[in-house]
Amino acid sequence: MKYILASMSPRRKEILSDMGLTFTVEPADIDENIGVKEPDMLVRELSLLKATHIAKKHTGEESLIIAADTVVALNGEILGKPSDEADAERMLKTLSGNTHSVYTGYCVSDTKTGKTVAKCAETKVTFRTLSDEEIDKYIAGGSPMDKAGAYGIQDEGGAFVSGTDGEFSNVVGLPKEALTKLLKEEFIFEGR
Repeated sequence: MKYILASMSPRRKEILSDMGLTFTVEPADIDENIGVKEPDMLVRELSLLKATHIAKKHTGEESLIIAADTVVALNGEILGKPSDEADAERMLKTLSGNTHSVYTGYCVSDTKTGKTVAKCAETKVTFRTLSDEEIDKYIAGGSPMDKAGAYGIQDEGGAFVSGTDGEFSNVVGLPKEALTKLLKEEFIFEGR
């Protein structure tokens, strides 16, 4: 079985490698402005669109396409990747002292059978109160710019977190345990 990750995310690549999977990378270039407002439905739908976009290129092959999309949401507001440093600062100040949800939609599509399953995982993350200096220093380091919610729990942004409820790897960008379970129950899992 051939596994294809429909993402260039270094964090998702690392998680799949940790699962013991051998895979190739083929990012899905899709329009992500689909008009869905609910974060759980949005990420599930985007992961489905990414997986099916790549699956069409491999129809009839024995491949499993794995796709994902992650957003941060607080009080109904979706916080995607920041557009600039001011947007990153706004997001981090919004998250400071609050509990937010990280939603990752993940999808597996079998190019041989056409079977496709899309799901969503949620992890609640609580931030301690952040100082302006901490926020400025983190933004100056450049880390927030390619991450939903303007932080990475796996880098210096992890120091902002006072607690989590749910799968840690989901916050990084791919729910490892949930994906492993899906692959074992519905598809073929050749990892560890």
